[in-house]
Amino acid sequence: MEPARKTPAVAPSAHVAKNAVVIGDVTIGEECCILFNAVLRGDCGTYISLGDRSNVQEGACLHVSPHAPTVVGSDVTIGHGAVVHGCTIGNRTLVGMGATVLDGAQVGESCLIGAGALVTGSARIPDGMLVIGSPAKAVRPLTEAERASLAENIQEYLEVGQRLAAEGWLLTGAVPAPWQE
Repeated sequence: MEPARKTPAVAPSAHVAKNAVVIGDVTIGEECCILFNAVLRGDCGTYISLGDRSNVQEGACLHVSPHAPTVVGSDVTIGHGAVVHGCTIGNRTLVGMGATVLDGAQVGESCLIGAGALVTGSARIPDGMLVIGSPAKAVRPLTEAERASLAENIQEYLEVGQRLAAEGWLLTGAVPAPWQE
């Protein structure tokens, strides 16, 4: 007999798109926003943890490996089409559109991972860095303006989540039920 699978835990104030897929051992923090066609799969032996006020944008995928959980801090943006797999993302970090962060990577706080970057599993990104390229490299510290834009992005997506929930596009405090055939 297969062991019982864990089910997602969603904070009461979190918003999840009706067509998002959230399965397995996934914890979604307060005021998070999970947008359309996002996939969070914590069903492969470890877990996904998403800190408060973080957002996962359209088409992004968060997954785990059997030996590496995916731990995303608070006030994090996971951009459209990004893949975050078995890694750690620090607080106040933005993972750009189409970026990939692989198993074992550790990204510090207040970082900006550029669009399309490939962060390899051996990467250890210090706090406050701009990270670009394939393979990705930390190229310089973020400016104060760039750090401020990270905070502005979080505020924008808090408002997006609230608006879309009020319009009926997102569930609040719940994940979509499995599809019926």
